[in-house]
Amino acid sequence: MASEKIVIAGGGILGFAIGIALLQRSKNLSVTIFEKESHVAEHASGRNSGVLHAGFYYSPESLKAKFCRDGNAQLRTIISKYNVPLKEIGKVVIAQSAAELAGLEKLYNRGIANGVRLEMTPKKDLSKYEPLAHTDFDFLWSPTTAVSDPIAVTEALAKEFVALGGNIQFNSEITFDGILLNHGVEVPHDHFINSAGAYATNIAQAMGFAKDFRVMPFLGTYRQVPQARLPISTLIYPVPHPVNPFLGVHLTLTIDGMVKVGPTAIPIFGREQYGFNLDFGASDPLNFLRNGISVALGKKHKIGSVALSEFPNLFEKTVVKKVAKLVPSAAGVKDWKKKRPGIRSQLLDITNGELVQDFVIESDSKSTHVLNAVSPGWTAALPFGDYVAEKVLGKR
Repeated sequence: MASEKIVIAGGGILGFAIGIALLQRSKNLSVTIFEKESHVAEHASGRNSGVLHAGFYYSPESLKAKFCRDGNAQLRTIISKYNVPLKEIGKVVIAQSAAELAGLEKLYNRGIANGVRLEMTPKKDLSKYEPLAHTDFDFLWSPTTAVSDPIAVTEALAKEFVALGGNIQFNSEITFDGILLNHGVEVPHDHFINSAGAYATNIAQAMGFAKDFRVMPFLGTYRQVPQARLPISTLIYPVPHPVNPFLGVHLTLTIDGMVKVGPTAIPIFGREQYGFNLDFGASDPLNFLRNGISVALGKKHKIGSVALSEFPNLFEKTVVKKVAKLVPSAAGVKDWKKKRPGIRSQLLDITNGELVQDFVIESDSKSTHVLNAVSPGWTAALPFGDYVAEKVLGKR
């Protein structure tokens, strides 16, 4: 019997997770991943925080909640199998005012509902978890939050995919013009999976999908110092904004011994615009304007106010001042260095002007399109891949 040919656009962590899940379920499949770069994890998969999130930020009924909780455990299996470094350091979430206590309690209740190990802990115990942190209120302790190397993890998944019989074609350029093309050459296939990240909506719309959506990219910048300069021992986060899907300026540790502060969340033109330069496509300014209009007409997310509040975070003085509320000794650190930035390709629902919070997939019998897989997409990758594989194989 001839193998069914499945083509996946996008060699990020989700593309490999989907490919692995497909090959684990059926030996009668030929699965090829097409990646436009010469290496894996050049964009979102390799530019994220490297944090294995526990799964308490997300509504219990959401896909994110289930996939993040399960993915936290499943990713550890790959990490262990391929000897990828992992730091089991946990996380504290700190309320900075009495008004934020309700938000802290909401996170706790979500975590418990999601089946996540989580503790609401009195302020007097903070020094037991993070001696350098400060709070006047209770805080959350998340023992299953950890840190790894996002590039190394994606590389490990690529090895797993190939070991199962998958194929990877780098330097590829997938487009759709009535037929699926790679650099203008037809790509024979039985099913196409679009996991192209920031460009997923472009491909989807060319194929008649994603009619109600556009991508709204946000630039995330970080600064860092060696951990010896600011010797925190765990991750330290504020209570996140109650509406906008960003976690606020926080402190994280990296696998190579650095302390990061950030990120910003600045709306930008380009899907790969890693700085305030002119590195964006000709249609990106128009897309930016249309996104702004959609949001302005919406009722929930006010991106103009988000941009104004986030813009000061581009400056070291502002970011350090914010994190010093969490860790007072951070105010004395002077030698912060810029770290490679990342981009959050946030999906925008143009029918209501809202930033979409959960994962979004659209599909038919011929193709499947992953339209929204932002944070915690990295942590949630493996169960998300299982979910997509079940959908694809169920449509055969």
